[in-house]
Amino acid sequence: MAEIQLNGKKVSIRTNFSVKDLIKKYKFREKRIAIELNGTILPKQHYVKKKLKNNDKVEIVEFIGGG
Repeated sequence: MAEIQLNGKKVSIRTNFSVKDLIKKYKFREKRIAIELNGTILPKQHYVKKKLKNNDKVEIVEFIGGG
């Protein structure tokens, strides 16, 4: 198990957990989000390959339409 910070809250994840796995677990809509990992914006093409490590800081921002 590893502990990460997700949007300011500590959460536990299993080892070898990818950013894509995190999106699925917390039911974010991938087409409507932007992810910052340890202070750097993560391109969508890296979601599957990027594995999370203990103490990583992840911020997920979901875009909401409106008028």
